[in-house]
Amino acid sequence: MLKLFSVKDKQKQQQEAAANVGKPGKLSAGELRIQKDMAELNLPSNITISFPDGKDKLMHFFIAIRPDEGIYRGGKFNFEFTVPPGYPHDAPKVLCATKVYHPNIDLEGKICLNILREDWKPVLSISSVIYGLQFLFLDPNPDDPLNKEAAQMFVDQPRQFEQYVQRAIQYGTYINNVHFPACSASC
Repeated sequence: MLKLFSVKDKQKQQQEAAANVGKPGKLSAGELRIQKDMAELNLPSNITISFPDGKDKLMHFFIAIRPDEGIYRGGKFNFEFTVPPGYPHDAPKVLCATKVYHPNIDLEGKICLNILREDWKPVLSISSVIYGLQFLFLDPNPDDPLNKEAAQMFVDQPRQFEQYVQRAIQYGTYINNVHFPACSASC
């Protein structure tokens, strides 16, 4: 019974937070926390952030990651972040906006990163997610794939996998009848 009440309380808090989003003078807990996260954000030179709705709209933004080492070096990969009103209790929603041949990113842009799912905790921050995404490009995890074909090639034919990835980054290419547009950091 106790759990039922806590679920109802959480739903009520989320509804109240959603109703207060965008009202001047009254910020939701999620908006307050994202302000803190952004103030503490210290991005390396190969990661940039942009706010398509304006810098005062922190609940929706894009991150561009340009790996400077590893298999994905030379590429530019864009991620769309949507922060829910229940943040930090609810994980941000993150999609890869760049079509990429990667074991942990599917063709629709969904990302297999444990801290975006079952391992999310309110003590984690936007910075934690960004560094988790960066790590996926440095060390893809074929043991927990969303793109099983990419994971299999990554394990069985690592040289061919790297050639495909680099060709896709530089020129764009077809892999298994799927087109991956060029996504070099210079674009």
